[in-house]
Amino acid sequence: QVQLVESGGGLVQPGGSLRLSCTPSRTPGSILIMNDMGWYRQAPGKERELVASATRDRSTIYADSVKGRFTLSRDNAENTVSLQMNRLKPEDTGVYYCNADYIYYSYSGAEPIVGRVWGQGTQVTVSS
Repeated sequence: QVQLVESGGGLVQPGGSLRLSCTPSRTPGSILIMNDMGWYRQAPGKERELVASATRDRSTIYADSVKGRFTLSRDNAENTVSLQMNRLKPEDTGVYYCNADYIYYSYSGAEPIVGRVWGQGTQVTVSS
């Protein structure tokens, strides 16, 4: 039904920048409404944690560790969400996952399907 496709991870030196993007894929003819959208990350040996999340009206929250360095933005028309990461630190290293709550209609007039979906993850490595 709904899948999230992430892009933009990679290797960057401390102090550098990366931009992550997340785009949904869906069956042609279907209708998709994204509610909360955000990014989580998981470092080796640690639990997955929230990095940033935004409601549909763009009310946004950030983890304390990324405030002032990361900026989350979303496009409701395209159902996409991006994470601009500046002044990256080694402790930002991890796998970053896009996440979204959605309402899905397989076709106009169909019964809605409400769900939550995760992307496959994209690796971010901050190292000199």
